[in-house]
Amino acid sequence: MISKSYLLENNIDQIDKNLILFYGENLGLKNDFKKKIKSNNKKIKIINFTQDEILKNENSFFSEILNISLFEEEKIFFINYANDKIMPIIEEIEKKAAAEKVYLFSDILEKKSKLRNFFEKKNICIAVPCYADNEISIKKIILKNLKGFEGLSAENINLIVDNCNLDRIKLNNELEKIFSYFTNKKINNKELEKILDIRINDNFNLLKDAALNGNKIETNKLLSDTIIDADKNVFYLALINQRLNKIAETAQLSKTTNLEDAINRIKPPIFWKDKPSFKEQVNKWNIDKIKLILKKTYDLEVKIKSDSLIEKNVLVKKLMVDMCNMANS
Repeated sequence: MISKSYLLENNIDQIDKNLILFYGENLGLKNDFKKKIKSNNKKIKIINFTQDEILKNENSFFSEILNISLFEEEKIFFINYANDKIMPIIEEIEKKAAAEKVYLFSDILEKKSKLRNFFEKKNICIAVPCYADNEISIKKIILKNLKGFEGLSAENINLIVDNCNLDRIKLNNELEKIFSYFTNKKINNKELEKILDIRINDNFNLLKDAALNGNKIETNKLLSDTIIDADKNVFYLALINQRLNKIAETAQLSKTTNLEDAINRIKPPIFWKDKPSFKEQVNKWNIDKIKLILKKTYDLEVKIKSDSLIEKNVLVKKLMVDMCNMANS
C-alpha cells in the first residue's frame, strides 16, 4: 500500500506494518524520517545495513533478523541503498513473517521497479514516495520550525529559501544555525544575513572539494587562505556530509546506468561547473571510505558541541587533511 509522505511527517506512528519502503530523490526527507523513527524508538536497538552488506552475507542478516529471543532487546532494521536486487531477501522476510520492523531507503525507483511494485501492492507493506521539495513545502518547514520567533518576515524567509536552493538537507543546516545563533528567538535581518554568508560558505566549499579530490597542493593552499568561522564549524561538517551522501548516492545509481546519467538524476542537481570535480570525487570515494569520514565528522560534531575549550578550527582543518589523504588511499 502507498502512504503519503506529508501524512507520516505529521505522525510517524501511523506506520502499522513491518516492511516499509521510503524511495525517491528527496534525501533530506528520508533523513528526516530516519530521525523521527529513531526519536520515537529511543529504547529500541536500530541496526543499519547497506544492501551490498546483506547480499554479501545473507546468512548473517537472516540470523540477526529471525533470531528472536525473550532475553533479546527489540530491534529495528534500516536497509540503505536498496534496489530490485534485494527482492529475494524481502520475499524471504515476508515468507518467514519476521516480527521486527524493516525500513528500506532507496533512491528513485521507476514504475516498473519490482521492489516498488511489491511494496505498493502488498497489504503487509507500506511504500512512501519522497518527492523533491518545492518552494511551498520549504516555506512550510521554515514557518513550522521558526514558529514563535520574533522578526520572522517574508524577506528573511525568502533569504533562507534562496540560500538552501530547495535542498532540505541544507535547509536543516540553516535552521540549526538559526536556532544556535538566535537563542532569544528574536531574528535580526543583518545578523541573519551574516550567518547565511554565501561568500564564506563558497570559500569553504572550494576547500572541501580540493580535499575530497585528494589535491594536496590546492588543499594546503586553501587551508591557509580560507576563513574558518568558529561559529559555523557544525555547518561545515554538514556540508561535508551532504557531499559524501551525494557521492554515495551517485555511486549506487551508477551501478545500473552510466556515471553521467547517474549524476543527472541526483536531486537537487549538481551545478554544471561542479560536475568535473564531482565526477572525480565519485571515482575516488567508495562506500567504505565514505563511512570512515562520516564517522569522523559525527565524532567531531559531538566534540564541538560538548567541549567549548577544544580548538575547533584546528580539528576541522585536520579533518580536511585526513580527507585529502584518504581520497588518495
